[in-house]
Amino acid sequence: MIGKLRHRITLQEIIKTDDGYGGIVETWKDIATVWAAIEPLKGTERYQAQQVQSELTHKVTIRYRAGIKPQMRILYGNRVFDIEAVIDVDERHRWLELLCSEVVANA
Repeated sequence: MIGKLRHRITLQEIIKTDDGYGGIVETWKDIATVWAAIEPLKGTERYQAQQVQSELTHKVTIRYRAGIKPQMRILYGNRVFDIEAVIDVDERHRWLELLCSEVVANA
């Protein structure tokens, strides 16, 4: 598995702050930059995953890291992936599989 971790990604979480006028400003904050394996979901995996989630497009595998939540996102180059599900593979705290949907910018 270690040899497949060849993509450098940045994990981000959303920070909400008061704008001083009764509103909320949301900004993304970098949490960590880590090595990852990024794989598009194959047809059957995608079908099975979508039984629970909507429009999952990729599986991102990283070394285990506490605190990763579905409310976070991943930056990979100029691409953005919303984390939809976090799976602790075999419940061994060695690897995390992040099921993601790629955010496509409106042109």
